[in-house]
Amino acid sequence: MTLPPRSSYPSGATGPRTIEDRWEQFYRYGPYGVLTLATLVGAVAADLIMTRTEMYAAGALTVVAYGLQVWWGRARPRTAPGAPVGVAYYTARTALAFALSWLNPFFAIYAALSYFDVEPLLPKRFVRAGLLTTAVTLAGSQSGGLPPASLMNWVAFAVLYVVNATLALFFWQVGLREEEKARVQAATIAELERTNLRLEQAMAENAALHAQLLVQAREAGVDDERRRLAAEIHDTLAQGLTGIIAQLQVVTSLTDRDPETARVHLDRAAALARHSLGEARRSVHNLAPVALEHDELTGALEKTVATWAEQHRVRADFTVTGTAEPVHDEVAATLLRIVGEALANAGRHAGASRVGVTLSFMDDELTLDVRDDGRGFDPGAAAPVSRTGGFGLGGMRARAERIAGTVEVESEPGGGTAVSARVPLVGRRRPAVR
Repeated sequence: MTLPPRSSYPSGATGPRTIEDRWEQFYRYGPYGVLTLATLVGAVAADLIMTRTEMYAAGALTVVAYGLQVWWGRARPRTAPGAPVGVAYYTARTALAFALSWLNPFFAIYAALSYFDVEPLLPKRFVRAGLLTTAVTLAGSQSGGLPPASLMNWVAFAVLYVVNATLALFFWQVGLREEEKARVQAATIAELERTNLRLEQAMAENAALHAQLLVQAREAGVDDERRRLAAEIHDTLAQGLTGIIAQLQVVTSLTDRDPETARVHLDRAAALARHSLGEARRSVHNLAPVALEHDELTGALEKTVATWAEQHRVRADFTVTGTAEPVHDEVAATLLRIVGEALANAGRHAGASRVGVTLSFMDDELTLDVRDDGRGFDPGAAAPVSRTGGFGLGGMRARAERIAGTVEVESEPGGGTAVSARVPLVGRRRPAVR
């Protein structure tokens, strides 16, 4: 006979609701039906196996059994599993079933009830004893009645008792395992639900964080683009206009004394104006400097250095080391802008008599050095970027960092200045062949 797992009982129900309802109906009305069936079957065979006195005794015990069931039907809903009231009911019913089976073996049908509700009624330490006691009643009825009438009946009783007890304990253990499995599954499902809830919360937080990061990235992009445009204007228009002003100042001072020299400076001012206008147009379109439009980096640097030397009447040498090769437009534009800023600073502030520019091609990087023998300065006390000042060293460093490079400045008052830029050597992208 199969024992239902504890999870099927109303007291600890964790299974489907339909199973709970069915067991609830069985515990409420099942004992009446089983007792009635045992009484009817026992009454049919009463004349064959019972004396009149035994019939009267069985009848009285049957009435007591019905009364016990009526009382328990009222007390059960208020009784916790393993409570003393439940133990008393189970004990009284088992004793009544044993006495009735002693009088009439067919009442073992009623005694079998003790297999089904032993677990919710008895404390766990007494469940085995309840099963073994019920097995005595069933084995006695199956072997011909209690007490056994002969040696063969005793042998049959012993064998049947072993069989009944073994089956009862086996199915009880199966029920315990099913109960444990159901408990583990319920705990796993609960943990999964908690995990899903945490994941949903994390996803919501990640979505909010992602939106915040997008806003920050957009703001950072806007700021970076503003800095880039400001640096472009400084490196093109500002430097060009500074040169124009310088040339016009010379023209003003020489107009009356030396018209030919004044004309030369006016031509230079016009050339600078045209050059600045071209740079402004290219900055708007985010193109490479005009010097790179027709020359590679080495040629553009050489012309830039020569032009600066002619404008400022300062000796400036340009040197290339290593094997020159075409470089990426962005890298070339960055180095050209850095050289322009370094030379502009040397022309405005250094008072140098000699400037040297060196471009070195190495295995995986380019090094650009701009050195002058001017008055120098203290790099730690360099003026920050302002509305009236230039981008200077900060602008050069920002340009280099944009392409994963670095800029270092070495200088001291009276000791000249050296600007060194190191950037990755990235070759020029070739157009795709169609």
